[in-house]
Amino acid sequence: MDWLNHFLLTLLATCQNMLPIVVVILIFQFLVIRKPLVNFKKILAGFIYLIVGVAFLLEGLDMAMFPLGKLMAAQMTAPEFIGTVDSKTVTWQSYIWVYAFAASIGFAATLAEPALLALALKAQNISGGTINAWSLRIAVAIGLAFGTALGTFRIVTGLELHYVLFTGYAIIIVQTLFIPKLILALAYDSGPVTPSTVTVPLITALGLGLATTVPGRNPLLDGFGLIAFASLFPVIAVLGYVQLAQWLGKDRR
Repeated sequence: MDWLNHFLLTLLATCQNMLPIVVVILIFQFLVIRKPLVNFKKILAGFIYLIVGVAFLLEGLDMAMFPLGKLMAAQMTAPEFIGTVDSKTVTWQSYIWVYAFAASIGFAATLAEPALLALALKAQNISGGTINAWSLRIAVAIGLAFGTALGTFRIVTGLELHYVLFTGYAIIIVQTLFIPKLILALAYDSGPVTPSTVTVPLITALGLGLATTVPGRNPLLDGFGLIAFASLFPVIAVLGYVQLAQWLGKDRR
């Protein structure tokens, strides 16, 4: 019964959060466009599915994703796992499995991301097959895997966030000068669209759990920031993939 009461409260909160979207749509539909909604019953059913689905998602995050992320971070940073007894002897090399796990979970979560899949399929259809959906997803997944691993390295070492972000955006600016306009906007969209339904909860839980368990780290100051890495490095990876494809094409000629 406790779970049911908690779910009903989450469902109510979801309805309240969705209300502004519904109000804006109705105002523009009936006061600006001044036409009735087509397939009203289907749209209403879709909104109900959406609200219930989001409520279940939030419950799943609260019950599984965030506790699991904290648990995994605690297990991989435990002294008996990293092989140290004294916290003074712990170095960034002690957390090598944390970086590997972050890269692996980031790669896998990206391939499962529905928003990226939809974007990649749209790009493939509109380009007539010139842009391969699978290759685009792999490039984005590699970029996010690297970004997530680098983000966990930042948490472990205490490296300032803005140094990495400034460097990353500088790389993107240089890459932009050598990229065809055909792929440029798509590459920039690939970064922000990737951290979504699947990726954000996993990465956020990992970052908070890691900042909680690593000595000398503050969850509020150090636990966040992985999403910024997850948005930045996929763009670099896609632009790099396009540059590599261009170079290989020139060599074949």
